[in-house]
Amino acid sequence: PNVRRQVNPDDPYVKQECQWSLFSNVTFEECSKLSHPLRSTEYFGIYGSSNGLICISDEILNFNSPILIWNPSVRKFRTPPTSTNINIKFTYIALQFGFHPRYNDYKAVRMMRTNKGALAVEVYSLRADSWKILEAIPPWLKCTWQHHKGTFFNGVAYHIIQKGL
Repeated sequence: PNVRRQVNPDDPYVKQECQWSLFSNVTFEECSKLSHPLRSTEYFGIYGSSNGLICISDEILNFNSPILIWNPSVRKFRTPPTSTNINIKFTYIALQFGFHPRYNDYKAVRMMRTNKGALAVEVYSLRADSWKILEAIPPWLKCTWQHHKGTFFNGVAYHIIQKGL
């Protein structure tokens, strides 16, 4: 089935009203309506999708934001375990999700920065159901990255960055 999201851009009181539906691949008729599994969150963000799996979390991320990898076709989701790699508070967090074909695994990449410039990157593996901290931070990550300006393609998380900020 296909997933369609409807947004009502004309409602001045709702930032974004979404309706999720499953549609038949053959007739493209609506099969059923869906509600996303982050029931406790009013506003949520989509941080990537691949092969029918969708990664959703809070619209404004913090280290404790729930991350869900959702398969709307079968109405199941998985919540990654809480990371025990890091114990400092981060001000800026970016999240990307995608499929890594070389390892035949789905990955979530979480990049975090403090106000003082400390950086951390960790990767969640759906297959291993665990987080791994990256010990070597790439030099380009020391630039300013934008939270929702990224994509995951062919096993690599890409982000728009700016120098000197």
